[in-house]
Amino acid sequence: MSVTQRMDIATAAPEGHRAVLNLDKYVRANVDHQMLALIKLRASMTNGCAFCVDMHTRDALAEGEDSRRLFAVATWREAPFFSEQERAALALTDEVTELGPHGVSEEVWDQAASFWNEKELADILLAIATINVWNRTSVATHKQPPTRV
Repeated sequence: MSVTQRMDIATAAPEGHRAVLNLDKYVRANVDHQMLALIKLRASMTNGCAFCVDMHTRDALAEGEDSRRLFAVATWREAPFFSEQERAALALTDEVTELGPHGVSEEVWDQAASFWNEKELADILLAIATINVWNRTSVATHKQPPTRV
């Protein structure tokens, strides 16, 4: 199936695009890079964003992340490759990305709050929110990953 990109957000709304880029820049400066890679990849998988899955996988590999861990993000609950802190971030990513009628459960929130102070947890939440903005605009506009890198 060939999919054609519907629009380029950066061209259509350059100020809005820059605002999201600035939030992304903040997150990259304030969240551990390895943790951020897992968050971005998990949310992108959940949201079905081919562009972001491709980009964040390539970026993580370039930064030295283990390919087995990246493959296992899809099944992180069953995979033995993640620390308890990473599991807390992935669980929070799942619940924030797929907000149901009850929001984020106390269990998931308390687990995350046991690893990070309030500022750190706020930064993790901003990371999850930011990748969800990118995923939603990319999926809606059919943004495609490059066929060659």
